[in-house]
Amino acid sequence: MIRKEKREAIYCLHQEGMGIRKISHSLNVSTNTVQTIIKQKGEMPDAIRNDKIELDKDHLTQLYKDCDGYVQRIHEKLTEEEGIKIGYSTLTRLIREFEIGKPINKRCSQVPDEPGAEFQHDTTKHRLKIGGKQVMLEGSIIYLRYSKIKYLKYYRSFNRFNMKCFLHEALTFWGYAAPVCIIDNTNLARLYGTGKNAVIVPEMIQFAKQYGFEFVCHEKGHANRKAGNERSFYTVETNFIPGRQFENLEDLNRQAFEWATVRNANRMVKKSNLIPAKAFEYEQAYLKKLPAYLPPPYLEHVRGTDQYGYASFDGNFVWVPGTSRHDVTILQYDTYLRVYHKRKMLGEYDLPPDGVKNEKLYPKGQSKPKLQPKYRKKPTAKEEKILRNAAKEIDDYLNFALQPAGKKRHRFIRQLYGLYQKVALPLYIKTIKRAHHYRIKDIDTIERIAIIMMNNANYEAPFVQINHEYEKREAYIEGEFSDVVDLSIYDNNMEDDNE
Repeated sequence: MIRKEKREAIYCLHQEGMGIRKISHSLNVSTNTVQTIIKQKGEMPDAIRNDKIELDKDHLTQLYKDCDGYVQRIHEKLTEEEGIKIGYSTLTRLIREFEIGKPINKRCSQVPDEPGAEFQHDTTKHRLKIGGKQVMLEGSIIYLRYSKIKYLKYYRSFNRFNMKCFLHEALTFWGYAAPVCIIDNTNLARLYGTGKNAVIVPEMIQFAKQYGFEFVCHEKGHANRKAGNERSFYTVETNFIPGRQFENLEDLNRQAFEWATVRNANRMVKKSNLIPAKAFEYEQAYLKKLPAYLPPPYLEHVRGTDQYGYASFDGNFVWVPGTSRHDVTILQYDTYLRVYHKRKMLGEYDLPPDGVKNEKLYPKGQSKPKLQPKYRKKPTAKEEKILRNAAKEIDDYLNFALQPAGKKRHRFIRQLYGLYQKVALPLYIKTIKRAHHYRIKDIDTIERIAIIMMNNANYEAPFVQINHEYEKREAYIEGEFSDVVDLSIYDNNMEDDNE
């Protein structure tokens, strides 16, 4: 088809007196086409298809319902029963054009940005590089709709207790709360139902009352109801995460706190041209001011103590002061623990950093307990690493002798490490090499090999060279002129020993 601009150019050249052949040669169009366009005065012709099939939308909609949406059956009824000759592809095109069977996508309600009206909460998963390893973490953001101020924190997993701790931390940091918290249809706060029919968990209703707000779920499929939070996660993915390095989870959350409350809070939002920190100062007059102190959320755990005074908790061991051994109640807060017995607090403990296990926890202000927990694991990864790095022969022997797992593996490593500390490294390497050659795994036999090789080699104690430069030191010269110590008091002891 010749485009409209080209048709107008052909007709214009003809009006200026250019011949048909010259126009055809210049614009690479056949002479017949040039003559036809001149007759049409450069206008686009109205092409009318005489064989075009017209179907009534209402009739096609009714057929769609009768056939339960099966287009092949609709095509059969039209061609066989009604005698309408229509291609299958044409029928599917008409159904798409009429939007038959397609659910109507109603947009979510638009809510104006009113100061102090609501805040929003949501979570998402991010794969981040922590300490050189890729880790999947759960990011949580709380967002004040009017002032656009945010609070961000990451968790290994996000449950109802973590949700309480996060909301408590963010709201107490701001000191204010809005009357409504918009959330998705998550089962962390929702008992059943969706949207306006959602029923909130009674536990979360009581929690929200302390801060003066209530949870409201948006309608199913209307995630844009909390578009501010969705946009916040996009900002995190494009502005916070790129170009940053994180040593551990604590370092990640420290940087996230600084980014959300300082850098991002004082950066102008392009669309609204407002600075979140300044807008939050204005919005405070419309928000509910929180009390000076609100009790932080906690979880209650009942644990027994072993004969050494330790209670197991989350892979670590909490030392309980005192000599009696009884069940204790451990209250788990966000960053610390409290141990109670019969309503009396026995101690407060800092939670260890993320990923730390098999450690002893003791109360603040007290010395580290000397006794070990009964069920504490005794890993040998450190000893094994030292042995493997000492020499290649030792590494090869460990690959041969060590069992995949179990107590025997750890005991064998400790015994090998004990021998490693007793003898010189060259002798130890020769001993291990000989044990590997004869495929020996018994530690007593390995020790006898070391003794035999030491006797046969006539090992002698090395001669120690003394550097007499010490006589020139100030401390030596000063002591040289001190009084001679009277050692006569030891003479009687020597006589008693001789008797």
